[in-house]
Amino acid sequence: MSTLAVEQASAGNRYGAAELKEIISRNTVRAFVYVSSTLLLLLLLRFTYDLVQPWLFPKPEIVRVKLVKASLDALPPPPSDQEAPPPPPPETSLPAGPAARAGTPVAVPDAMLAPDAKDFANIDEINRASAIGGSGVDDGGFAGNIGEYQLNITEREEVPDVDEFVAVEKEPGFDYDALRRRVRYPDMAMRAGIEGRVQVAALIGKDGRVMDIKITDSDNTILNDAAVKAVKDTPFTPAIQNGNPVVTWVRIPIVFELK
Repeated sequence: MSTLAVEQASAGNRYGAAELKEIISRNTVRAFVYVSSTLLLLLLLRFTYDLVQPWLFPKPEIVRVKLVKASLDALPPPPSDQEAPPPPPPETSLPAGPAARAGTPVAVPDAMLAPDAKDFANIDEINRASAIGGSGVDDGGFAGNIGEYQLNITEREEVPDVDEFVAVEKEPGFDYDALRRRVRYPDMAMRAGIEGRVQVAALIGKDGRVMDIKITDSDNTILNDAAVKAVKDTPFTPAIQNGNPVVTWVRIPIVFELK
């Protein structure tokens, strides 16, 4: 074979499998370089983010709250919503009259009446008798103690509803600092770490005394009794309307805080 033929054969082989191997090898190296560069760049970005993140995006402060476990069995029963029954009216002592006697009246002649039956009063005697008794001696007139005892009827003051608006010139007055000093923190609430606010509505009379108390809002029922007792023990001045004292409600917020 001539020299020219060998050169042509070599040239033909360079543009065949040899050229593909060279391209594959060159591209493989390039791909390795690109992938390695990309990974290094990502690692560098991650490292930079970790350094800059505390200044750019600070973590929020976490407040840890200590929880206190309280047994529900140790809590007192909730206060009843039913109002206490009013006290019975005072007893009035009246003079005792003669013993009452009863029977079925029968029309008979007076001569036929038995001695013990003559004690029964007739219609005329009943009309002149006193309902509260007397001496038992009939002198032909009316009993002297008729109208002596009268029922003590007092006019009942009109009480507004707790949500009713009453226009007054001056609201009921009291010393709030003195009221706060009267508040006694319940021992169970103090041990359990219970805090809260109790809204007390007090009905103040014309004389400044507390006529009624209602709880209108409460964060915890265990605090209600202490708030009610503090308001009851506080002296008030009545509200003024047209220059005269009037009955009205006043709302008092009482805050229980553990210092």
